[in-house]
Amino acid sequence: MRQDKSFDFASLTPEAEVERAVAELRFGRPVIMRDGGRRIAALALDCVAPALFDQFARAADNRHSLFLTRERAERLGIRAKGGIAVPLAGIGFDAASKLAYALSAEKPAAWREADPLAAASQELARLALLLPAMVTSEIAPEDGRFAACQEIDFATLDQSEGARQNFQQVVRTRVPLKEIGDADFAVFRGGLAQKDQIAIIVGKPDLSAPVPVRIHSSCITGDLSGSLKCDCGDQLRNGLKQLKAAGGGVLVYLDQEGRGTGIGAKMRAYGYQHQGLDTIDADAELGLASDHRRYEAAAAMLSLLGISSVVLHTNNPTKIDGLRANGIDVSGHVRVTGTVTTDNVNYLRTKTLRAGHTLELESLIAAE
Repeated sequence: MRQDKSFDFASLTPEAEVERAVAELRFGRPVIMRDGGRRIAALALDCVAPALFDQFARAADNRHSLFLTRERAERLGIRAKGGIAVPLAGIGFDAASKLAYALSAEKPAAWREADPLAAASQELARLALLLPAMVTSEIAPEDGRFAACQEIDFATLDQSEGARQNFQQVVRTRVPLKEIGDADFAVFRGGLAQKDQIAIIVGKPDLSAPVPVRIHSSCITGDLSGSLKCDCGDQLRNGLKQLKAAGGGVLVYLDQEGRGTGIGAKMRAYGYQHQGLDTIDADAELGLASDHRRYEAAAAMLSLLGISSVVLHTNNPTKIDGLRANGIDVSGHVRVTGTVTTDNVNYLRTKTLRAGHTLELESLIAAE
């Protein structure tokens, strides 16, 4: 009997379906989102060429709309919990982009509250590290104009959640560090997109007691380039020193640039900060929430290292909540200090007053 050696792509997991849809968005192509008998085509404005934007409009018979998040809608003077949909008939690429991102955009003359399926498309944009301004259009069941597009079911986004904690250690190697001494770098691979994440093990942590742990999100500008706009580089290096002083611990270094929005969105937000906005309002202009980071990967990595209880070195209560929500006991926390300067004092004040970070306001005032 002849054996079938073909690979059954239909049996791929929900995670693979999500990753394919994310890749299509990043290539500037539409994806189809399904919910029962309904289908919509969704295109990320952040990643589409003007010519394809026009082609999408023609295929949609100009019945397409621009989805804007609650945060962007509020910056335009509109309150809508689930975001809004703005009809795009007669609106070109430049005008749509201005409506989605620009500081000078006016409140749209016509809009409606977004339906849940269109609103769900922002999660794909978030996973793709794209801004969540989505061009969408309802598709009739018999309409074949989008037949070549990747499809994804609305429920698949929830079904893919389990993949976020599916990690495995791929290598662990000694690396001597300046002012720290020998440390082990353990690389873990997994989650959506199978990213590599790093745990830096300082000294010999006592796993029978709560382990000193620092969770640090990547910051190319601060960690690598010495940016004066934040204190991330200071927190990275001081965090490692604190772990050494505590007798050993683990620094989990997560690939979550720009509080989970990606380097492109972060640089856009920096441009708005140069025009006087604080970091939270700058992100809101781009349709982003104040913090998009997640901590399933950190919890999974700690568990694989045999760590179930930690003393977390952080100023951010959200990290404590994130670990606890994913099964890690946080028995206490320790502040991590950075240098306060005239360049970063407003950023640090915003983190304290608007994001709830436990920084010393007196030190921020003294730096002015």
